Amino acid sequence: MPSLKEVKNRINSVISTQQITKAMKMVAAAKLRKSQDRITQMRPYAKKMTQLFQNLSAANHDGQAWYSQQRAAEKVLIVVISSDRGLCGSFNSTIIKAAIRLMTETYAQQHAKKNVTILPLGKKAFEFFSKRNYKIVADYWNIFHGLSFDNVSVVGEFLMDAFKAGQYDKIEIVYNEFKNVATQILRTEQFLPVLPLKQETKTSETDYIYLPNQEEIVVGLVPKALKIQLFKSVLDSNAAENGARMTAMDKATENAGELLKELKLSYNRTRQAAITKEILEIVAGAEALKAS
Repeated sequence: MPSLKEVKNRINSVISTQQITKAMKMVAAAKLRKSQDRITQMRPYAKKMTQLFQNLSAANHDGQAWYSQQRAAEKVLIVVISSDRGLCGSFNSTIIKAAIRLMTETYAQQHAKKNVTILPLGKKAFEFFSKRNYKIVADYWNIFHGLSFDNVSVVGEFLMDAFKAGQYDKIEIVYNEFKNVATQILRTEQFLPVLPLKQETKTSETDYIYLPNQEEIVVGLVPKALKIQLFKSVLDSNAAENGARMTAMDKATENAGELLKELKLSYNRTRQAAITKEILEIVAGAEALKAS
């Protein structure tokens, strides 16, 4: 049985840990509110922009534009969006496992030829893939240090230029989509080439008048639509991270409370045993004095 001092030290340690997890939960809740507002405002705009982009692209009917060229996927780039910090449950491990599964299953042949490159956005993904000697692009992992559309646009420009130049034939994004505080949905989306518009029920074709002309509008819209798609993914991941951290810290606080109950019970039992032992020693001493 542990001594009273050991049990008391453990109780103090758990109380300190519980205070830290409570504080982290409150910080995560405050950040979640802000990031949730950003992504809920962003989603309708991003969705409408993507629809407009696909409609205009489909109206071209040539399929020769650089952003829609379907090439044999010899060289693949996977953008893995993780977080900079831990203590958010299985948030990062889920993303990393999904990226590895995508490499080893979907792009097994390319992976065997070492033609799969990882672009990590977030410190955790960068540390994992760099330590294991994966082929990575290590220039943009600190994107969350100053999260803004301008910073994400730099990454978007790099992806578009690399695809145009033929460095990569296919670009995929792996991230966690924010659903609610307790739920994140793992997403794998094709970034480039742009997927063709799904043909739905046939409708009468409508001719629109484009000013200055359709080609110029598409050329101007392509970079913006792709950057917005990437920015939405990053915002989704950021909100999901804060939700996961809040849930994890809430659970940790509950577990600390349960552990405190057990430790206090153990402390009381140990104290009672020590008191009983002292009484027995006193009684034994008194009996010995009487006998003498």
